[in-house]
Parts: sequence; structure tokens; C-alpha cells
Amino acid sequence: MKILTGVVINAKMEKSATVRVDRMWRHPIYKKMIKRSKKFLVHAEKQVKAGQIVKITEIKPMSRRKRWRIIE
Repeated sequence: MKILTGVVINAKMEKSATVRVDRMWRHPIYKKMIKRSKKFLVHAEKQVKAGQIVKITEIKPMSRRKRWRIIE
């Protein structure tokens, strides 16, 4: 299972949160570092706050968009 680290950007739902995962990669031609981010809807058993750094892991689909769970 994949484990990703990201920042909680929205925690206003009851048992869900939105986590932004950033990644850096080097452009193959220009050799410049490029930052890309992606948002994931995650299942949060415990209450989390916006700005927290969390680790998320894959789980079986819980709903249409929720396929990740906070582990730490």
C-alpha cells in the first residue's frame, strides 16, 4: 500500500478531510525542479485541524471519492 505525507487543508466535514500532497520532480530537459500538488479526500476517525501534517494510506473505496485513510 502507498503511504503519502500531506497537509490538511479542509477538516470541516464530520469524518472526512481534504489533504494536499506535494511532490517535487526535475524537468527532463530544463533540469528545473517543479512542484506539483494533488488533493485527496481522506477518512479521518480522529478530529484533525487545518494545517496539520498527516500520513495517509490507501484503503478500499468508502465512497465515490474517498479511498484514503489517515494513519498518523
